[in-house]
Amino acid sequence: MSSNDSPGSIAGPPGATWVDRKAPDSLKPWLKLSRVDRPIGVWLLMWPCWWSTALAADGGWPDLRLLILFLIGAFVMRVAGCVINDIMDRDVDALVERTRTRPLASGAISVPAALIFLVLLLVIGLAILLQLNRAAVLIGAASLGLVALYPLMKRITYWPQLFLGLTFNWGALVGWVAVKGELGLPALLLYAGCIAWTIGYDTIYAHQDKTDDLAVGVKSTALRFGDQTKPWVSGFYAVFLVGLIAAGAAAGLAWPFYLVLIAVAAHLIWQVRSVDLDEPASCQKRFFSNGQLGIIVFAAVVIGQLAAG
Repeated sequence: MSSNDSPGSIAGPPGATWVDRKAPDSLKPWLKLSRVDRPIGVWLLMWPCWWSTALAADGGWPDLRLLILFLIGAFVMRVAGCVINDIMDRDVDALVERTRTRPLASGAISVPAALIFLVLLLVIGLAILLQLNRAAVLIGAASLGLVALYPLMKRITYWPQLFLGLTFNWGALVGWVAVKGELGLPALLLYAGCIAWTIGYDTIYAHQDKTDDLAVGVKSTALRFGDQTKPWVSGFYAVFLVGLIAAGAAAGLAWPFYLVLIAVAAHLIWQVRSVDLDEPASCQKRFFSNGQLGIIVFAAVVIGQLAAG
């Protein structure tokens, strides 16, 4: 994401969402902090979990119980990530037009109150994680260090999107282990591909904040790549496709999987060719479209499993 954001955490102008229009005033700051009106971050966190769970299904349907747990877990941990990000970025957010009205940046919610909320979210997240097998619990817990470090990366490197990819796609490992009880090559290949996917879509997203990022002194791949962003993103999306193909082959998926991946490739090509990197609305639209891309990839894996079974 942008150097000032967690995935899906687009503030938007007042009145832009159902939270502004319909939520009780007392709840609005908390709903805004939670980004419940901007669910894209949940989908981007959830899809690698679902893909990996389906990849481990051995010729059958993915485990419905696990899919539900990962959906709930993605929501809770996405909110927790937004809270951590906003606590650490509240001073920077106050300087950026698009983010200055966020509850912590504007003072609508205090830092101590946000910390209490964060602890509650982490307790709920732990309760969900403990529903998985022991190996998955250990793998899942190992991601907490990345969650804590990611918001700092924009201050020290032009590659915060890489650290976002490492963090946001950890579910590609957890989903497989939750089914198999141990790590496997398909999960590792999927994880590597998903990291490249995140760098691509979040570089596009970061272009909408590049002027403010330069002004406040934070970094992003959008600033690193500059006018060469489209070739760079194309390369990362190509790595993502190769990772999907390799993971599917390692898991023994049948030919319909690869056929559906043609639609995935077409969608990624559309993103890169059509995006106007100097127009924030265009960047947002292509970024949001990755939620729909996740549906196509999930369908490809499931169809490939059923055909193989």
